[in-house]
Amino acid sequence: MPFGRAAPARPAQAQLQIGRTSCCRFWANQLRVLLTAAAYVLMQELRLRAARTACARTQVTGLRERLLKLGVHVVVSARRIVLHLPTSTPDLDAWRHTALALGARTG
Repeated sequence: MPFGRAAPARPAQAQLQIGRTSCCRFWANQLRVLLTAAAYVLMQELRLRAARTACARTQVTGLRERLLKLGVHVVVSARRIVLHLPTSTPDLDAWRHTALALGARTG
């Protein structure tokens, strides 16, 4: 491994598919790499906020499956957005903990 390179980032980068620059145009590839880097930063922040939950040591694909790919009922008003989770959500406690850590309010 070259000096200065972090080893734990490689599996996350592979799961986010940063190497998929298939277009022949430079700017299209740059946009894809930029969006993938932004997704990587967002997933790392989500992982940090999910500390002390069942999802604390989960990889990127697991976080996406457990916390982001959920069927919810969304209610939008002028002041807030309310997500109604199903009662059978498998990681409901981890989801609530992470949402509160990100600044969500109950009620």
